[in-house]
Amino acid sequence: MSREQRAKIDALLRQPQSAETPSVEQIRAGFRALMAQMNVPAEIRTRSTTLGTRPAVLVEPATPPRPGTILYFHGGGWVYGSPETAMSLTANLVTRTGFRALSLDYRLAPEHPFPAAIEDTLNAYRALLDSGEDPSAIVFAGDSAGGGLTITTCLAARDAGLPLPAAIAAFSPGLDATRNGESIDTKAGIDPVFTREGLARTGAMYLAGQDPHQPLLSPAVYADLRGFPPILLQAGTNEMLLDDATRLAARARAAEVDVILDITADVPHVFQAFNGILEEADQALDRAALFLGQHLHNPNTGDAR
Repeated sequence: MSREQRAKIDALLRQPQSAETPSVEQIRAGFRALMAQMNVPAEIRTRSTTLGTRPAVLVEPATPPRPGTILYFHGGGWVYGSPETAMSLTANLVTRTGFRALSLDYRLAPEHPFPAAIEDTLNAYRALLDSGEDPSAIVFAGDSAGGGLTITTCLAARDAGLPLPAAIAAFSPGLDATRNGESIDTKAGIDPVFTREGLARTGAMYLAGQDPHQPLLSPAVYADLRGFPPILLQAGTNEMLLDDATRLAARARAAEVDVILDITADVPHVFQAFNGILEEADQALDRAALFLGQHLHNPNTGDAR
């Protein structure tokens, strides 16, 4: 691990902010500007498509893809972000696995609070199944809020009687809307991305008055994970949401679900986005690609809807 690499990223994420509380549009614009600095592999093809009721971006390797689909959910606190801001993550999974990915542009709060995002991700998964894709040829992946959606979408699919995907990979997932994990306090100030106040503000936009004490909002605390596919959870020790991943891993173990808890020391939230800048980011993406490749079976591909 390079101290210089870590220091460069920490400084980037701690750039001075205005004393005024930013508007939703300012938050979204700032996130777009930050993520535009990330490395996106050149060896991909992209095109706009539709999946379920929402726009999506199809990301494919430059060479013919291997059979199988990564259904990707971007991060952004359920308030900001898009397939474009997550492209460094999605494209790197595509180039490392050889699979195609469909990155969903789900609805965002505050315009569309809970459960709009889960409705969209579930509809997208249902559309893949309806197109003839075998569930054993589909994996869920996502970062931050999108990492949370990999779990809650799986819960919603199970409740709807749908077959579950082959595997789940979640990068720094947001899995507890109650914000009661110990790391919320122990990592305050160490985390260069989040503050309790900032998390509370965007969280309230998504909750819109709903009780966070329920599985679809706080699966790390309340979800029954019995019957889930294998799960990979990656997080860094410098993030306030660290305990979201550690507690979900404990619930998965208790439910007899295969789970890998992959914690990297001294790195921030969604550190994997810094591939090409931080050695640990590339190593973590390599491990995630290996995990996804190991769990896709009996693929049956079809065109995206």
